[in-house]
Amino acid sequence: MKKLFVILSLTLMIATNVTGGNLTARQVLDKTAAVLTSKSGAQAEFVIKNTIMGTSKGEIYVKNNKFMAKIPAGMVWYDGKTQWTYLRNNEEVNVTTPNAEQQQLINPYTFIYLYKKGYTYTMAENSDTYSVTLKGQDKSKGIGEMVIVINKKTFVPSLIRMRQGKTWTTITVKNFKRTKLNDSIFRFNSKDFPQAEIIDLR
Repeated sequence: MKKLFVILSLTLMIATNVTGGNLTARQVLDKTAAVLTSKSGAQAEFVIKNTIMGTSKGEIYVKNNKFMAKIPAGMVWYDGKTQWTYLRNNEEVNVTTPNAEQQQLINPYTFIYLYKKGYTYTMAENSDTYSVTLKGQDKSKGIGEMVIVINKKTFVPSLIRMRQGKTWTTITVKNFKRTKLNDSIFRFNSKDFPQAEIIDLR
């Protein structure tokens, strides 16, 4: 289960006021959050590389604070309150009510709700992208440092590097697009996994 959480990591950002061209770092992050917070929904593909876990590909679907993610090891659904984590090898589904810190290790786009506190940052830019570096003020936080590369035209993140302890994870995001998603996609349906054991950990 810990492996699944690490593989699905992506997350997190902050606040202060570093200038980049005509926009401050805070404004860049605000615009990125606005793009990712869609009332109808959005989806993207991602590739995660980690020196411990190797490489894994996945898909993410988001709508407001809801998300659903798929990787070879399993799937995660979150409807804004309850989370279901399906572990393919074990054929089991863990049901939890995650707090904000736990979501940081699961939802690739949790940063759109968390970046306004707890981190300091700097920002650099080139002709096509902004690059924001975030450092945690609280050493006990799971993600101590993060670098996120954001497209200047679309404000969609294309690359995220984050450090947990001494381990760096690199996440490449591609094929982001808005799409209309029904709320049912963010809830686990037991009929689709008839052999899975459901373990309620709430």
